[in-house]
Amino acid sequence: MSAVTYLARALDTPTNPFEDGPGALRAEEVALEVRDGTIVGRRALVPGEKAVATGEVVDLRHGVLLPGMVDTHVHFPQVRAIGGLGMPLLDWLERCALPEEARLADPGYAEEVADEFLDGLARAGTTTALVFGSHFASAVDALFERAERSGLRITAGQVLSDRMLRPELHTDPATAAAEGAALIERWHGAAGGRLRYAVTPRFSLSTSEAILRVCEELLHSRDDLWFTSHINENLREISTVAELFPTCQHYLDTYARHGLVGPRSVLAHNVIPGEDELRLLAASGAAVSHCPTSNAALGSGMFPLRRHLDAGVQVALGTDVGAGAGFSMLKEGLQAYYLQQLLGAEGVPLTPAHLLYLATGAGARALGLGEQVGDLGVGKQFDALWLVPPTGSTLDTALRHAPGDSDRLARIFVLGTPADVAATWVGGRLVAGHAPASTTHTPRSTHVHART
Repeated sequence: MSAVTYLARALDTPTNPFEDGPGALRAEEVALEVRDGTIVGRRALVPGEKAVATGEVVDLRHGVLLPGMVDTHVHFPQVRAIGGLGMPLLDWLERCALPEEARLADPGYAEEVADEFLDGLARAGTTTALVFGSHFASAVDALFERAERSGLRITAGQVLSDRMLRPELHTDPATAAAEGAALIERWHGAAGGRLRYAVTPRFSLSTSEAILRVCEELLHSRDDLWFTSHINENLREISTVAELFPTCQHYLDTYARHGLVGPRSVLAHNVIPGEDELRLLAASGAAVSHCPTSNAALGSGMFPLRRHLDAGVQVALGTDVGAGAGFSMLKEGLQAYYLQQLLGAEGVPLTPAHLLYLATGAGARALGLGEQVGDLGVGKQFDALWLVPPTGSTLDTALRHAPGDSDRLARIFVLGTPADVAATWVGGRLVAGHAPASTTHTPRSTHVHART
């Protein structure tokens, strides 16, 4: 891949605003030199500067460039189940999600859904995702095969359950072990490391001790596999798990006693955590994926972000998709903001910088990819989305009249949708949309100053 220089109005958060404050937002017009998919040079542009590089130049300055979004919890089989409102978690699973998930036993159906799923991610500007796969190994194969072609960074795994679901979604320990080992062998580390495997019990409610022991064996069969599941999403779920695991101290202990909680673990929701669970999550280095639109739609509760941060627990965002509101991480950031506002003194007053970090850098760190993606700094992969709202749209007008960069970012989160994402790149490869044609440029001068 040859070198390309991108001229852009870029917004990113190279540091953590929960530690560094709103000043963590970096906003500037830049020239980003990208070679073989990696940002090898970055410099701020002088206002009005035109001649900045030799070779291929792509001018993106009539839009806004953001780091690629990182979704830390999204269900592959639930694309066609979006929009089931008016039900709590377990009722929604029974009526909406599980019947759709059972259909992925048909390989052709699974392939269609995989295409829709990956296309939805890319069009929304999501470049990296931790994906809850399918109960069927053939469907997980289909997901990985298409992810390899798509160019996206995907960590995923086969979903394991052996009780309390539809019988066709159940497995047994021997089958789970054999299918999991085969999937790990085929896909973990494939596509130059873009594809990784996550051991994925659905949740302890539907997973016996025997299956959790298989998860332990699979996870520790290599030292670089990932683990993901659900936790503490719903009061009825939590009480049932306590009945099923009477010797466990709490929900998290059902995983921890099998060695499943560590720095490569991401647990979704955790809406109703205990203090002991928060301490264990922090001590282990595990992360929590906060899925605000799903939590609101299912009436699961108000996510206690302040308690997580005070305990030192990593938090990032996820769309969930089926119970959520689609693939837009911008919408998740906005809903996270609203929820914290409603919590008043118990909430965390989130700034636009916080929202961008939760949707990008926080997710990259939670997935062990903080050295590769999450911002637009030198040495990072060129994973980016280019946002160009239609001329005359509400967002276009709002951006043109924004008094500052933080306000501009706020308006993107409030008004932005996947329809405003004009292009998405992963490792310098265009994976969705269209970018302006590059021009071959040989400058005669270093810059031209705009009149003042």
